[in-house]
Amino acid sequence: MTWLGAVPAWCWWLIALVVVAGGQQYRVVLAQGETAEARTELADYRLVIAENSRRAAAQARAEEQRRQKVADEESEHARKKLEEVTSRATAAESAAGGLRGEIARLRAGHRATCDTIATQQRQAGTAAVVVLGGLLEESDRMAGSCAAALERSRIAGLACEATYNGLSIKERNRSEQSLR
Repeated sequence: MTWLGAVPAWCWWLIALVVVAGGQQYRVVLAQGETAEARTELADYRLVIAENSRRAAAQARAEEQRRQKVADEESEHARKKLEEVTSRATAAESAAGGLRGEIARLRAGHRATCDTIATQQRQAGTAAVVVLGGLLEESDRMAGSCAAALERSRIAGLACEATYNGLSIKERNRSEQSLR
């Protein structure tokens, strides 16, 4: 008999059980280590994602504020131009009112001086002055209102264009930088 035969069978089973249990325990310890490492990596990944999200939100806020600033500046510029145009239109209307008064004075003067001229000549001359004076008044009034409307629309269009250019230049610069 060899010494192996001296060891009872139940001991062999116990030894096999201890070896298998030890192997399983070793695998469990390795799995726990891998799990802890995976949790650490996951926590690190979540931190990176949170930081990237925070940066993206900050960039979006900064871009929104920049765009709003550009739009506000252009709006203020357009408002000032419209106020200037309105004051010029008011001054032009005042001057036109003075011209209308002068036309009325000339009409009255024409009537007074034409009393000495023959009736037929006076009627023809008065009619021509009245018609021409009325046409001049009406064309002056229309020209003033058209000029004011055109100036307002020009300023609004320039403000819109400047706002668009202010926003699109930054966008082009950013896209060019991202391509590099």
